[in-house]
Amino acid sequence: MTKQLGVFENAKEAIEAARIAQLELMKNHTIDDREAYIANIKKVFMMHIEELAQHELDETGYGRYEDKIIKDTGAIMLAGGTETLPNRIYSTNQGLTVEFPAPFGVIGGVTPVTNPVATVAGNGIAIVASGNSIVFNAHPSAKACTANAVNLINEAITEVGGPCNLITMIKDPSMESLNDIMASPVIKVLVGTGGPAMVATLMKSGKKVIAAGAGNPPSIIDETADVAKAAVGIFGSASFDNGLLCVAEKELFVLDSVYDKFMAEILKQGAKLLTRAEADMVTAVAISQLPNGEYAANKKMVGQHASKILKEAGVAVDGDPKICVFEAQNDDLFVQTEQMMPILPVVRCESFEQAKEWAVAAEHENKHSATIWSKNIDNVTAFGKMIDTTIFVQNGGTLAAFGVGGSGSNGPTIATPTGEGICDAGTFTRRRRFAMADGGNYIL
Repeated sequence: MTKQLGVFENAKEAIEAARIAQLELMKNHTIDDREAYIANIKKVFMMHIEELAQHELDETGYGRYEDKIIKDTGAIMLAGGTETLPNRIYSTNQGLTVEFPAPFGVIGGVTPVTNPVATVAGNGIAIVASGNSIVFNAHPSAKACTANAVNLINEAITEVGGPCNLITMIKDPSMESLNDIMASPVIKVLVGTGGPAMVATLMKSGKKVIAAGAGNPPSIIDETADVAKAAVGIFGSASFDNGLLCVAEKELFVLDSVYDKFMAEILKQGAKLLTRAEADMVTAVAISQLPNGEYAANKKMVGQHASKILKEAGVAVDGDPKICVFEAQNDDLFVQTEQMMPILPVVRCESFEQAKEWAVAAEHENKHSATIWSKNIDNVTAFGKMIDTTIFVQNGGTLAAFGVGGSGSNGPTIATPTGEGICDAGTFTRRRRFAMADGGNYIL
């Protein structure tokens, strides 16, 4: 088997290769060069997008092929380049001062099993744009498709004259290789996507951490909403890639006055309605109680087709519904637990105040994502202030914040616990200040 570019036997080799590549990038290559590398990365990835999606699906068993093509395309083509690098200038008669966004050097990265290709491609572009290199410790259950993505990035960069190994990874990633990355003095910053355990592990390193943690995004539909439009938007967003996206709506809070109309509209889109008894059967197989008494999604059900989950639960199903909905109580496990499945609980609310209170509680202060379907600016403002999430969307699915049906750039890492938000090239830079003193270069 031909050796893949950027893929190394151990962390030491991967880190050293990334260190040499980053020094070469900063010494002999310009910002215009970086843009040329990014353009070719996008070109090469789009040439292989179908095989990348199929490989990811085959290896991980999560999601839907057609949705992965869309997801990975967005992460690649909407990724920001050097234009996202911040510049600050201070100019007075005392002189001219410029702050430059400088690279940290070598970054250590942890990728999730849910979105491996999108994470490597999107973060890879940001890393190249910012002048860094990165060593990925991939999720072991997605190491092969991750290696393919790493190889493609290096092929694309070297094809147009750039240094190889700006993006590297360990061939067989493990906790031992992650510990080696965290302990290395060469690694200056860590970036990771995953659950609370991953975030806690990276925090113990003592290094700067950019962490994307858990979410449980709620959505409110109030009495002023365009209910038909909301049904279309939520169906597309919540069912996408079998609910794998951490930003996607995981529970709905619908005012009683529009509840029945909304449910009728989402069923028109192809959603399957579960009875209360069927919802309980699904909950029993989809959500597990942990030894500490808390609840979490059953990993065997995460990202699976609704039909597979229903069959596992003993619920009769015809065809392949993209999502199932059911009338839920506020304290249902599917409402209060991040589950990443195409099962959507819908809570009937007596008032907007009740919907707002319950939605905020269900988000569990993850400060991740939320949406509201409303034409009432007061309701939108009140919910936005109270929910305090990193991503907040009115009258659209959460992907609107990433340039899909709205304005914005794409970024696969949404750093909620550490506060950076949707990551781009500027996220991976430090500020360097150069001052021309004593009135220098001030020409007014």
